[in-house]
Amino acid sequence: MKTSRIELRDVVLTLGDGEETVTALDHVDLTVEPGELIAILGPSGSGKSSLLAVAGGLSTPTSGTVVVGGETLTGRSRKELTRLRRELIGFVFQSGNLLPSLTAADQLRLPATFGAGRNGAQRSPAELLAEVGLEHKADRRPHQLSGGERQRVGIARALIADPAVLLVDEPTAALDRARSHEIVQLLAKETHEHGIATIMVTHDHDVLEYCDRVLVMEDGRLSEQEG
Repeated sequence: MKTSRIELRDVVLTLGDGEETVTALDHVDLTVEPGELIAILGPSGSGKSSLLAVAGGLSTPTSGTVVVGGETLTGRSRKELTRLRRELIGFVFQSGNLLPSLTAADQLRLPATFGAGRNGAQRSPAELLAEVGLEHKADRRPHQLSGGERQRVGIARALIADPAVLLVDEPTAALDRARSHEIVQLLAKETHEHGIATIMVTHDHDVLEYCDRVLVMEDGRLSEQEG
C-alpha cells in the first residue's frame, strides 16, 4: 500500500551551463505528511516552480533524493516517471488548464481512461463534481463556467486517480478574494479528508489560514515562515 507522503532530501537543482549556471534549488529538505497542506511563499524566480517540478517528477534534480507516495523518483526512466505521475500525483494549475471542447464531466472522464491511480483506486467523476459543488454544471464547457468553477473542475480532475500527493501552482491567481477562499478551503478539505500530502505555491497571503504550515522560498532555499 502506497503512503501519501512527499520527501525531498538534500535536493539541489542547477540550471544552465558554465558561467550562466543558476542554482534553482539549494540543498532543499522538505517532508509533507499525509493530510497536510503546506503553502510555499516567495518572490518570482525564488525556486518555487522548480520545487514543484522536481516533486512532480517533471525535472530531475542535480543531486539529492525525491520520494513521493513511498516511491523514489530519482533514477527512474522517463516511462516509469510517467506511470508514477499518473498513479500518485495530482497537478492543479493556475487557470484550471481545461480542454476547451470538453464538458466538466468529460474533463474528469478523460484522465480516468488512462488507468487507476493509488492502490488501484479511481474516484467517480459524478461524485467528485458533486463534492466540489458542480454536479449541476456537469455538461458545461469551460467558456460557460466562471473562473472559480473552472478551478474547481481542475481540482476535481486532479483528484480522479485518488493521488497520494497534490501539487498546486498559484490556484487563486486569477480569482477574487471570495473565490480564492473557496478554492483553498476546498483544497484543505480534500487534503484532510483523503489523507493527501499537498504542496501549494502561492502569493496569496489571505488564504494562509487554511494551511497547516507556511514555508518561504528565497534564492533556492526553503525555510519556515517566521511568526
